[in-house]
Amino acid sequence: MKLNLTTGIIPSLNVSAGLLGFFFVKTWTKLLEKSGMLRQPFTRQENTVIQTCVVASSGIAFSGGFGSYLFGMSERIANQTLDKSDFKNPSLGWIIGFLFVVSFIGLFSVVPLRKIMIINFKLTYPSGTATAHLINSFHTPEGVRLAKKQVKVLGKFFSLSFLWGFFQWFYTATDQCGFQAFPSLGLKAYQYKFYFDFSSIYVGVGMICPYIINVSVLLGGILSWGIMWPLIEKKEGQWYPPNLDDTDMNGLQGYKVFIGISLILGDGLYNLFKVLGHTLIGIYKQIRDKRRENVLPVADQNSPSPTQLSYDDQRRIEFFLKDQIPSYFVVGGYVAISVVSMITVPHIFPQLKWYYILVIYLFAPALAFCNAYGCGLTDWSLASAYGKLAIFAIGAWAGSSHGGILAGLAACGVLMNIVSTASDLMQDFKTGYLTLSSPRSMFFSQIIGTTMGCVISPCVFWVFYKAFKDLGTPHSEYPAPYAIVYRNMAMLGVEGFSSLPKHCLLFCYIFFVSAIVINLIKDLMGKRGWFIPLPMAMAIPFYIGPYFAIDMCVGSLILFVWEKMNKAKADAFAPAVASGLICGDGIWTLPASILALAGVKPPICMKFLSRATNARVDAFLGS
Repeated sequence: MKLNLTTGIIPSLNVSAGLLGFFFVKTWTKLLEKSGMLRQPFTRQENTVIQTCVVASSGIAFSGGFGSYLFGMSERIANQTLDKSDFKNPSLGWIIGFLFVVSFIGLFSVVPLRKIMIINFKLTYPSGTATAHLINSFHTPEGVRLAKKQVKVLGKFFSLSFLWGFFQWFYTATDQCGFQAFPSLGLKAYQYKFYFDFSSIYVGVGMICPYIINVSVLLGGILSWGIMWPLIEKKEGQWYPPNLDDTDMNGLQGYKVFIGISLILGDGLYNLFKVLGHTLIGIYKQIRDKRRENVLPVADQNSPSPTQLSYDDQRRIEFFLKDQIPSYFVVGGYVAISVVSMITVPHIFPQLKWYYILVIYLFAPALAFCNAYGCGLTDWSLASAYGKLAIFAIGAWAGSSHGGILAGLAACGVLMNIVSTASDLMQDFKTGYLTLSSPRSMFFSQIIGTTMGCVISPCVFWVFYKAFKDLGTPHSEYPAPYAIVYRNMAMLGVEGFSSLPKHCLLFCYIFFVSAIVINLIKDLMGKRGWFIPLPMAMAIPFYIGPYFAIDMCVGSLILFVWEKMNKAKADAFAPAVASGLICGDGIWTLPASILALAGVKPPICMKFLSRATNARVDAFLGS
């Protein structure tokens, strides 16, 4: 949730979930074993089911839209845009209710296709495969020893990160105080958000994210805050009215938001059509190959001939097909949840009519299949891209006079939850297939985890929302950048481009086309294009600044030096170090939020001033 509300960059935490699941349950079962209450060993299948439940639960923090479409509905975000009338403020009751009726249908949409995806098409699902190999390694004698060392390292850096967050809190009595406001690159650079803010969470994120993502984010920050915004600022009075508020979309803020949106849309649409193309080509090849073998990929067909498979694959297929989930249960579940959703969601959002939801659910299985298939090929879930399509389609259909902005954002939530949970479930099925875990257990573990997430994530968001009154504003510790991005996308879908500042639309066209061209060049060059930046990553700092990119690049530098010194050790322990840094700082946020809710403020404001300001302060104190 902290990652969601600060920058929106969320790395995969599957490794952390698998590692912590192994450690805590192994410790618990040892205690039970010593007390004579337990005789069974802790198995890889149990480890897999726990990992599935945890990731499903925490995934709701992303697909629930707390840093994007859902928070974008609020009055706090609406007041920062040109259309301030169409809003719905967060409330714990309706958020939990909305998540319960939209978060489960994606699970039922792809279950009948699991055999086609995993066995017939043999999709790799890289994250699911990597998690399975990690869990399998934990349950070998050598793997247990390594896992113990990894957990020890994770615990050490978790403690350091937590204590560092606690220490920093003492110096943040007011805004722009403390180490997070230290002008490490000078006061002029600090004015344009270039500084190291001593955030251990983003150092950890930088160690997990690939180098190219971290460099892309930094390049985006240099291009926007280092070059473009200072130049556009000089056009104040010519391109936009002078003396506007920092959050006024008629001024510089409009350029920051809409140029960033154009990059995101260009990158998202390119990758959407690219993955759809890969999906269609892959399906065509699979069907063609099966026809040659006179075996069509139908869910109730027998498995490929055992003589063509290794003993391990035969065992995996046997276990994977043993615990079937009945088709009537899946189809009945999908229809029942669809009906409940069509009745319930319009009561929560009157702007989103029942027939809009019906259309979404008619297309949802096909879109869920495309996303799950594309994720199996590329490890890339395009849930947010499908959500943006829903924003424009439903928003334009509803129109401005019928609450099109809220209708588009709510439709984004419905569709994004479906396609996101569908690809997550298929990743988990791949993990279960490789760890000989029961698909039925995986499915119900995902349901339990999703149920937990529908309660836990809104409660955690509610703590943030109540504790930090400036949540979602540009100068806040938690700017929630994607909330204003998603709202402005909905506004564009409904109202068009007429309200943009001067020359802003031209810049949007240029950056939209540039995102497509950069991606095309990168794909055409193949491995030789490793150095070409990613437009989606470049767009993130356009609105909030590049300070977090510096933290991430520090994390990359640490990892790079570590790999040069001892690559084997870095490969083994870097994920544990990064997970500890992320978890420690993230967990500290909860007690900090509770203290803020209780009215307890830090005792000290450590602020860094210019020489001129210091001289004025000294003169004032001297007088």
